Amino acid sequence: MASTVQTSKTDLGESRVRVDVKVASDALEREVASAAGKLGRDLRIPGFRKGKVPAQVVLRRMGRDAVVDEAVRNAFPTWYEQAMSEAGIVAVGDPHVDLSELPEKGAPLSFTVEVAVRPEAKLGEYRGLEVGRREPEVAPERLESELERLRESLASLETVERPAALGDFAVVDFTGMVDGEPFEGGEARGFLLELGSNRLVEGFEEQLVGAVAGDDRDVAVTFPEDYPVEALGGQDAVFHTQVKEVKEKRLPELDDDFAAEAGGFDSVDELRKEIETRLRAADEQAVEAEYRETVVDAVVQGAQIDVPHDLAHAKSHEMWEHTARRLRRQGIEPERYLEIAGKSEHDLIDEAQPEAERALKREAALAAVIAAEGLEVSDDEVLDALREAGQQPGQAPLTDKDVRKALERARSQGRDELIREDIAMRKAVDLLVEHATPISKEQAEARGKLWTPDREAEQPAAQLWTPGS
Repeated sequence: MASTVQTSKTDLGESRVRVDVKVASDALEREVASAAGKLGRDLRIPGFRKGKVPAQVVLRRMGRDAVVDEAVRNAFPTWYEQAMSEAGIVAVGDPHVDLSELPEKGAPLSFTVEVAVRPEAKLGEYRGLEVGRREPEVAPERLESELERLRESLASLETVERPAALGDFAVVDFTGMVDGEPFEGGEARGFLLELGSNRLVEGFEEQLVGAVAGDDRDVAVTFPEDYPVEALGGQDAVFHTQVKEVKEKRLPELDDDFAAEAGGFDSVDELRKEIETRLRAADEQAVEAEYRETVVDAVVQGAQIDVPHDLAHAKSHEMWEHTARRLRRQGIEPERYLEIAGKSEHDLIDEAQPEAERALKREAALAAVIAAEGLEVSDDEVLDALREAGQQPGQAPLTDKDVRKALERARSQGRDELIREDIAMRKAVDLLVEHATPISKEQAEARGKLWTPDREAEQPAAQLWTPGS
């Protein structure tokens, strides 16, 4: 890595730095040759088969500047990560990059990066802290709610000879019309609809309340302006609807037969005990995650950490970008998510700034603990982390060769230091928890100690100290 990029760093104050980066000429030329090869696949030049145009011919045909520009675009993310790693920087938010001119052949590539960085923490006491920890519990209403969920899952639908009410299911055929003409997607046969579920356009289901099997009804609705099918947004429509059946949802009795069907238990008491055991185990995990987070917050509270407003804003923007990428992986467009939330990207970024500031302070405190304790991460620990991250359910364990290849890829992209820091931060949390003394939440409140019993419902603790995640 050192032979690929060289860096020098200048502190600009206010948690910002400037990094001057120089990419070795041989590394640049490799990327230029690679870019020329890729561009040559689409070129048609007499005398050469498609996809077989030599790199030098591509350079002459397209011009060196065009190919170098393409090479830099392709390789810049990797060079940037390598530069941040080389300079020992944990960047926050988007960088400002100044790449003034493209170099001639044989010359290195130079560019400058200005970027916000994680603040430094001046630690107070961090070993032997007394921190509130609640006892795991299973509230009676939580147990009853779980039993009701099981009853709902085993409910049956039975046809009834009476008018439909909210909560009933109706089997319907319908054809939608706009301006007297049917539209695509507006027709269904044998559609099972729960009245009151708001599954269909607002106002549709309420107009079927009181209907009986065999009824024909014209259901008039107005599509919302932001309806996903743009052509229907704001349009008035009439659905010619025929009710085929009315069905009532019936929950099973909470008896021994239900216990047997729900999980093969001999009695409801056995079922209750099993559910309580499972809920308690889940709460024990929540208590542990909550306690780990509260220990870190106690260290933050005793440290001196300055987080400028612009830095918190940059972190908040970075958090939204991570959320947007996660949504896309789940098949959800961020724009659609914003529509459902009724908020703009700007709104969410502003709202997340307090949490962004807390996250920065936690990361800064943990980084300071790592330095103070001299915590190190071995190659074996990195390999174990990569093995765990790359293991897919139902697949054979990754081989040592596969894991080492993953490590080499991470190194070539400048990501291995992020992995090491992630592991080191987890080790720092382990150390802090090991040396903390748990006290009851009542004691913590009485002594004015930090106590945040509900925070795990707002922000997952496992994501607070993983800057490379």
